[in-house]
Order: sequence, then C-alpha cells, then structure tokens
Amino acid sequence: MTSGKTVKLVLYEVLQFAALVVPIFVIMERFAGLVRDVKGRDLTAYWLVVAVSLAYVTSATLLVWVPLKFVILKRQGSIQQWRPTALAYLILCTLPCFAVLIASSKVQVDSGHRLDHFAELPVSLVLFSLICVDITERLRPCRLLGQSDSLDPDFDIHGPVLTHLEPVPTVSSQLRPDEGQNGLTPGSPGAKNGSTSGRWRHFAGSPTHSTPSSRAPGTAYLYSSSSRHRSYSGNLGFLWRRDGRSEVFVDSFLFWLDTVEMMRVAGEPSIFYSAWVFPIYIISFLSTLRMVITPNNPLLSCAGVALQDFPFFIVRVALIVVFGYVTPVLYPLKNALVSLTFIYFTFLTRLRIFRRQSMF
Repeated sequence: MTSGKTVKLVLYEVLQFAALVVPIFVIMERFAGLVRDVKGRDLTAYWLVVAVSLAYVTSATLLVWVPLKFVILKRQGSIQQWRPTALAYLILCTLPCFAVLIASSKVQVDSGHRLDHFAELPVSLVLFSLICVDITERLRPCRLLGQSDSLDPDFDIHGPVLTHLEPVPTVSSQLRPDEGQNGLTPGSPGAKNGSTSGRWRHFAGSPTHSTPSSRAPGTAYLYSSSSRHRSYSGNLGFLWRRDGRSEVFVDSFLFWLDTVEMMRVAGEPSIFYSAWVFPIYIISFLSTLRMVITPNNPLLSCAGVALQDFPFFIVRVALIVVFGYVTPVLYPLKNALVSLTFIYFTFLTRLRIFRRQSMF
C-alpha cells in the first residue's frame, strides 16, 4: 500500500512540473499565433514556434529538472538557506516567459502592428504558477492531514499563561543579619581594607535564611503554553483557531503582490508598446529571485529592498512622470517607506548620534 509521504511527494512533484510546462506552452502558443499574424497568416512560422517550445520543454525537463529533483530528494534531510528548485524554476520557466513577452512587444513594434499585448491570461498564469511553486516549497515539510507540526510551533500561542508561582530570594535575604551592604561582617579583615575576601554564606534556592516576607519582592512568575487552548473554549472557539499551513497561502500571495502590480503596469498598451517594457520586465524578474532564499532567512529582508523595493520605487516614479498615474501612488510610497525604514533601522541606528538615550 502506498504511504502518505509518497502520495504527498508525487502530488507536489506533479504540481511543480505542471507549473513549469503549462505557462511555457500557453505563452509560446500565443506568441506563435502572433508571429503567424505578423507574417501574413503563415502556418509554417506558427508550427515552427510550437516545435521549438516542445523541444525546449523536453530538453529542459530531461537535462535539468529531473536530475536536479533526483539530487534534491537524495539530500532531503540537509538544512539549506536557499531553494535550488525555486532557482531552477526561475531560470527554466519564468525567465523564458518574460523573454517571450518582451519579444512579442518588439515584434509588433518593428512590424507596425498592435495585435496582442499579452495583458491578462499569460501574465497571470506565469505569476500564479510562480506562487504555486513557492507555496509547495513552503508546505513540503508539513503534513497535509491532521494538525500542523512542522511550521512555527508558537503559531497558537496568543500570550503566556500563569501556571505557577515560585519565590526567588532577594540579595538582601542572602546576607546574615550582622552583615552590611557589601556582604562583609563589620570588623572582618575584608571590611577593613575594602577587599573582596568576604563570601556570601547562602545562595539562591537556600531555604535556611529566607522568609516569605523577604522573598516577596523577588517572586518569579513561571509561564507555560500548555494551557493556551483554554481561550478556545465556548461556542465561538473555532474563531480563535489558527493553522500555519493556511497562512502560508496568504503570506505567499502578499509576498508577490508588489510584483503582480508591476506586471500589470507593463500590460498597459502605452507602456507595452514602448521601450519601458524592457526595464519593467527586467526588474520584475530580478524581484522574483527572492524566492530562492528560504522564508526564514535573515538575508531575505536585505534582498527585498535591493531587488524589489528600491528598483521598483525608481521605475514607478519615472513611469508616473512620463505616463501619468498608470500605477497607484500607494505602491511607490510603500517602496519608499520600506527602503527608508530598512536603511534607518539597519544602518543609521548603529551610529553614535542615534544611540543617545536622551532621544525618543
């Protein structure tokens, strides 16, 4: 009988392979139709492009995708800070698709036609497939049945729960009644010459010279997360339930929302049939390289600013100046704020002038 892990592995691999080949076939077929129309309904050009797409998918699958998957599965237990599958997908699928989209614009501009600006279906399909690959890579360590146990274990903790009180003796209770503040008996040699030869007689946890009144100021509160599900009681307790696996989908779509908006701007006819389509698609592809880094890697924050927010801010400001408000002002404001706050909290706060306690 086939195990659950095998079924999950096959399901993930089939989804990722479909996300690899489907966008290429759809975009190449649409590009083949565009070339056919530009060439005066020439079917030879159409089938030539289709044959090239079939040959590319076959060679890329057999020479790169399958061997890479075999190596990754053999080293499945190793902990990595980057995702080779995501890098291979970006190179084998996303990069060729973006190149074909740019080529379609160039072909139509050179021929003087405006037949198809690849606005909705191809671009949305490429980005949706990219998001699906990202989601499958994030869900790979998790179970598909039962409760989540492979994501952040603190997903369900909404606050500490007070479960036990344990008195902790204070420093004053450690000293004998005839000892001073320095822990030395008056008249001892250590007290006379100011040396530190005196020793405390009792340490933390000693029950001999501690009373409840002396322990009260140092009472320690121990917290436990074993009772965190008590807040879920009641008829509406299901509203408090959280599962990291479902939140992966939300996080993935939010992660790519800025890139999706940039690709939407590239689909505007005034921009698609101009030279601005080149920098837009180039920086959009560079922003997708963030997927190679694992989600919990600290390098992801720096990569997000360097590969997405700062370049997107420059291009969006230029587009607004040249074409008007083709993109909402909210997005360049977001890019600017993310870049400035990253620079401030990462670099400027380390300077001496920003470390003064008298400020804020």
